[in-house]
Parts: sequence; C-alpha cells; structure tokens
Amino acid sequence: MTTLVYFLVFCQALGALLGTLMAIWGELAYVRSMRDGNIDHAERAHLHAIARGLRFGMSLLLFSSFALVVVMYVLQASQQPALTESYWTFIALVFLVIGASWALSRKRISFALGSAVAFTAWWFLTFLTSGQLPTFSFGATVALYVVGVAILYALFHYTRLLLVSK
Repeated sequence: MTTLVYFLVFCQALGALLGTLMAIWGELAYVRSMRDGNIDHAERAHLHAIARGLRFGMSLLLFSSFALVVVMYVLQASQQPALTESYWTFIALVFLVIGASWALSRKRISFALGSAVAFTAWWFLTFLTSGQLPTFSFGATVALYVVGVAILYALFHYTRLLLVSK
C-alpha cells in the first residue's frame, strides 16, 4: 500500500506540473497568435489542444488527490490529508483554476485577470504538490496568492502590450 501512496503522490505532482507547463505554453501561444490582431482557425485549434492538456492535468490532479484521501483513510493513517491546511489550500486552488477557466470560457471575466488567476493557481499547485510552498496558514497563503496574481497580472499586461503592439 505504501507504493500506492507514493504513486498517487507522484500522479498528483505530475498533474500539477503538466497543468503548469500547459498554462505556460497556452500563454505563449495566445500572445503569439494575437500578434496579428486576430486568432485564425489553426491558432484556435492549437489553443484547444492546450485546453485539452490542461483538462488532463486537472483530471489527473483531482483523481490522484481523491484516491490519496481514500487510501489514507483505508490505511487508517494518523495524519489524514483532509484534516490539514495544505489540503484545503490545495482544494481552494483547484476551485480557483476551475472557476477562472469557466469564467474565461463564458467571457464573464477579462482575459488578463482570468489568465493571471489561473496561471498563478497552477504555479501554487505545482509548488504545493512538490513541497516547495512553505506551510503557511490558510490566510497567509491567500494573501501570498493575491500578491502573486497582482504581480503576474501586471507582468502579463506589460508583456502583451509590448508584443501585440509590434
């Protein structure tokens, strides 16, 4: 069973890493496709392929997280994942990615803000699953996330301004 736990943690980290890499690729592809001012059919197909990669990364992340909670419950582990702050931070970030992606697809949020929210959440998920994010309280993590979104929003806005105006 210990091997299964390690495998699920690996799948969780792989899903987060895959999602982050696809988010980076998607951002670069979007900027590249907007250079001429509009998105043609081939560029739209490329962006849809990236969206499928993001969906696969999120599915792998959620499935392995759910399976990890179930396995730890069956093993009667002393530290249940669902009782930790890092787990609920993880779940909140997952809902942020899903909510921002939904809002972007329905055009309920600006692309600049939605992409900054989702991009930052993917990076936080990657850092959280790899153990690189320090264990803060939930409130401190939210504050750090908001600062990260603000920085990435400004950086993305400036980068798009420079690349699209040429």
